[in-house]
Amino acid sequence: MTSKSAGDDGVTRPGEIVRLDFELWSEIGGKSELLDTTREEVARQSGGEPAEGHVWGPRPHQIGGEYFPAGIENSLTGVKVGEEVEREFAPADAFGERDPDLIELFSMHEIQRLPEMRREDAHLDLGTTLTIEGRRGRVVQLTAARVRVDFNPPFAGRKVRGKFRVVSKIDDPAEQVRAIVELQYGRSAEFHIETHEHVLTLKIPDRSKFDIAWMAAKPRVIDRIRSQLKPHSIRIVEEYVTPVAEAKGAEKPAKAAEPAAAETAPAAEAKPAPKRASHAKKDE
Repeated sequence: MTSKSAGDDGVTRPGEIVRLDFELWSEIGGKSELLDTTREEVARQSGGEPAEGHVWGPRPHQIGGEYFPAGIENSLTGVKVGEEVEREFAPADAFGERDPDLIELFSMHEIQRLPEMRREDAHLDLGTTLTIEGRRGRVVQLTAARVRVDFNPPFAGRKVRGKFRVVSKIDDPAEQVRAIVELQYGRSAEFHIETHEHVLTLKIPDRSKFDIAWMAAKPRVIDRIRSQLKPHSIRIVEEYVTPVAEAKGAEKPAKAAEPAAAETAPAAEAKPAPKRASHAKKDE
């Protein structure tokens, strides 16, 4: 399986898996908006509130992959490991130009018939995300009779700038597999991974066995492992342990004996039994 290549010159190449530290900003109306970052101090300074349990620090990343738009991904090829670089991207190289034809008008009657608007907690306002004929868009204009929906990508038409630092390359086969799981599914720390010669074993954690998201991600994980490491075989292990029931009639632990009365307690005095009156007549 794949290992660190001899003569590595310390620069990134397409397809390599690395640990990436970065911050990504978009420019709109003369203001900067943080899109994503691995740096806690940057996120807190921008006023962002991370999700509960969020882990900060460099993330696994595949050079030339699908996490960033293609123009941003291509700029990460040839970056020297350990060196921070700053890049600026025109809208066409980032999230695309804004297309006026992707802003469409719908009647309020059409919007109210959408499944998501029939829920009890449904709320329609500027910025509400709707799914119409398989397309996701945001409400940008709202009247009593009409709703205008923008199907452009959220950051289309914006310039983007970013700071990137490739902390290290991930060369160990087991860690490459863990990175692939993280990229395609998440929760990679919960997976048990073993590599033996050309056989790779991936043991599934309990919480993922019936997770629909894992079922959808599994084919992608297998495909990426095959293309990245080229093992002879991949074993996906799901272990189910039968719980052992307690045997019926099992003896319960004996109850602790109560402490004996203190020796200093005075003993109760014995009282003589009362004399019974005799009704028999004495012999004269």
